[in-house]
Amino acid sequence: MSDDEDLKTLREQRMAERAQQQQSQHQQEAMQAQQQQSYEAQKQMLLAQILSSDARARLANIKLARSEFAETLEMQLIQAYQSGSLRGKIPLNDEYFKSLLLQLQNNTQKRERKISFR
Repeated sequence: MSDDEDLKTLREQRMAERAQQQQSQHQQEAMQAQQQQSYEAQKQMLLAQILSSDARARLANIKLARSEFAETLEMQLIQAYQSGSLRGKIPLNDEYFKSLLLQLQNNTQKRERKISFR
């Protein structure tokens, strides 16, 4: 009987450990999700300050088509805003935003290299 009781005790301990691990994992995931939501809210607040409504609409369209490019663009806009290089231009109107997009597009096209095999 003692072996059966020991096995039962070990099983209960392992089950309790697994349950605790799952609970801590769920808590970590919830905390990460909350941090991500907070980050996104701050980013959207900054973009609302930086861009006019037309420019934000254009950015939303870009995000639908090219999400990675839009993320890069958002980060560059926020960095430029925080560094002060956009002073006097805030909020960016749609025309100015278009010119920034063209500059960024030209810069990325210059960096792309095409490799052809003969």
